[in-house]
Amino acid sequence: MLVFAKIKSIQQKIKSLKKGTSIGFVPTMGALHKGHLSLIKQAKKENDIVVVSIFVNPTQFDKKEDLINYPKTIDTDLSLLKSIYCDIVFTPTAEEIYSNNIQSQSFNFDGLEFQMEGKFRDGHFDGVGTIVKRLFEIVTPHKSYFGEKDFQQLQIIKKMVEKYQIPVKVIGCDIFREKDGLAMSSRNSRLTKKHREVAPFIYKTLKKAKIEFGTKNASEIVEMVENEFKKQPLLELEYFEIADEETLQSIKNKDQKRKYRAFIAIFANKIRLIDNISL
Repeated sequence: MLVFAKIKSIQQKIKSLKKGTSIGFVPTMGALHKGHLSLIKQAKKENDIVVVSIFVNPTQFDKKEDLINYPKTIDTDLSLLKSIYCDIVFTPTAEEIYSNNIQSQSFNFDGLEFQMEGKFRDGHFDGVGTIVKRLFEIVTPHKSYFGEKDFQQLQIIKKMVEKYQIPVKVIGCDIFREKDGLAMSSRNSRLTKKHREVAPFIYKTLKKAKIEFGTKNASEIVEMVENEFKKQPLLELEYFEIADEETLQSIKNKDQKRKYRAFIAIFANKIRLIDNISL
């Protein structure tokens, strides 16, 4: 496994690969868990070489305390990546990526950025777009893999690739869950014992919403979910929305020709967790 911290070094290595070598890319912010590893394993099945980046991107955090508190476990991460035979790891600094100008580009994602997460995290998707576009330019992958836990992010990256005509296929991978249903996240490690014990309630409620989607309208299900969380004092509901998968806009009425998904964000004390489920 090769580890590069400099853009020039990783680009030279990628340039030296034989013509026709396919590159799969998994961008991460580190604090790796089994969810990340599942993306890397899929990338390994579908490509000759797999590149993983570890970079905690400052421009996508709307709160400084979240950036400061984000878990950083580089030594453990590198050991994990070596154990699953990752080929190349890119670990740049913020200065290397942003050249002493740490700020986001502005993007137009055709309105996808204003839904759900965009309503609560100012500038978040400009930061995501900036770093992913930059990493695509550096790594020049054929395919790149993202978890569906961040489904809105996935749709936004697909939109960016389409609008900027970036030659990479963006692949969404199933949400990887703990045995009790909690979606795997680097933030889970920061949950207190009592919050971790009640956190599976999030997915349990999503599954209930999925069942009720067959017979009830969207506003009834939203009301049901809000009432469920009122009974669970350790978890504070930030939002629950049923949205069109393509436009991410909230719906009132169902159209049998469209695909829908339920999205949720909650606070477990100060730790923010998100999840979603296909309907």
